[in-house]
Amino acid sequence: MGEKTSIVLTGVGGQGVITAANILGKATINAKKHVYVSEIHGMAQRGGSVSCTVRIGNVFGSLVANGSADAILSTEPIEALRYIKYANKKTKIITDINLMIPFTVSVGMETYPDVEKVFNELKSHAELYKIDALEIAKNAGAIITKNIVLLGALAASDVLPFKSEVLLQTILDNVPPKFKEINKKAFDGGVKAIMKH
Repeated sequence: MGEKTSIVLTGVGGQGVITAANILGKATINAKKHVYVSEIHGMAQRGGSVSCTVRIGNVFGSLVANGSADAILSTEPIEALRYIKYANKKTKIITDINLMIPFTVSVGMETYPDVEKVFNELKSHAELYKIDALEIAKNAGAIITKNIVLLGALAASDVLPFKSEVLLQTILDNVPPKFKEINKKAFDGGVKAIMKH
């Protein structure tokens, strides 16, 4: 009975982090598992840092203890690093390789760290999976499906305690008919990206 899975989703407001967490929560319920989806932390408006947690199985709340995440799913590399305290050596960090420069950097108030250093830092703490989620989403037909690409990658990473078909079906059940094909392509693209690792 001790099975539990903890996932931290993070990114920049406007990139679908909250939507991804909610879909994951619905998929877990569809898979007949117990789930907590956390409140949103940070600034959910465009350009601010945002994170959610999804905890599945024998859990009693949405709080993820430091060093106990099974996966960190991030729409942006720096945001993955911002939540590195949740990682351990077995944690799978799945991140888009594309930078989303925060407003404070673009106006010169802060500098953005060297992205290779960011990747090296992530690698030193956990198992790192870098994918070009933005490119995959573009190829699927809509940039806004980047979060769906990342969910596909998560489904292929063997972290979830249910079949990836459940997650895909939940996504398809929650988008308008005309977007089903694009979302399926985005999800499959994420799955393939992980398979290449």
